[in-house]
Amino acid sequence: MTTVATATGVGPLLRGWRERRRLSQLELALRADSSARHISFIETGRSRPSEEMILRLAEHLEVPVRERNALLLAAGYAPRYAETSLDDPALGTLRAGIEQLLAGYDPYPAIVVDGSYTVVAANQGIARLLDGLPEHLLTPPLNAMRITLHPEGLAPRIRNLREWRGHLLAQMERQMAVARSEPLRRVYEEVAAYPLPEPADAAGEDREDPHPYPYFALPLRIEHDGHVLSFVSSISTFNTPMDVTVAELAIETLLPADPATVKYLQSL
Repeated sequence: MTTVATATGVGPLLRGWRERRRLSQLELALRADSSARHISFIETGRSRPSEEMILRLAEHLEVPVRERNALLLAAGYAPRYAETSLDDPALGTLRAGIEQLLAGYDPYPAIVVDGSYTVVAANQGIARLLDGLPEHLLTPPLNAMRITLHPEGLAPRIRNLREWRGHLLAQMERQMAVARSEPLRRVYEEVAAYPLPEPADAAGEDREDPHPYPYFALPLRIEHDGHVLSFVSSISTFNTPMDVTVAELAIETLLPADPATVKYLQSL
């Protein structure tokens, strides 16, 4: 082990991730086949960990791929994971697979976003929901959170806006708690500051469904062309990604939550 004469660098970063995961040095050492003493030396800067040790600790701490590169750089190593543009020919097979998945899910809505909710791809089901929104919200790059919560976006059409807005903000807060992302934080601060649209009734509450249905998860209830559609959201990510871009992609599919929504969408 090499002694490092500085208290800054990879050690404090690793300690921050360990504390975020609420693990003791001993617990992390047991998981990573190391010792609490070695972990302590790394965190205090008394030892410079090897590249393999950094990646091993990052794996057990569930550190996002982008942040693993940051750990390696802080220790003086080269980044391990590339950040390839989705337009790169190397990701052509991935793009084709995503497009096939989205098309196959139609007429139900499906969308692909990156780590700050910039829209990467979407199917016709999403396009139908966005019909009639102002041009300034639909000008690329589109942001899914902005489109959903903006007072001129989908927000006025969402029947249970307060519940759905709370769900989305909490989702972003959880993401920010496990990954440092200034773009995501900027989006969060923007959409959290949006005023709620004027309620439909004098009581100031969201409108209730006149025909309640026993939903199995919190639904997104949204008006579309004179109909009230209900969806539950499912989010998928890629397992064991080796590229920063791929690691931060999320595929969100909106599953119809009641028979009326299924019937209406299939009629399209």
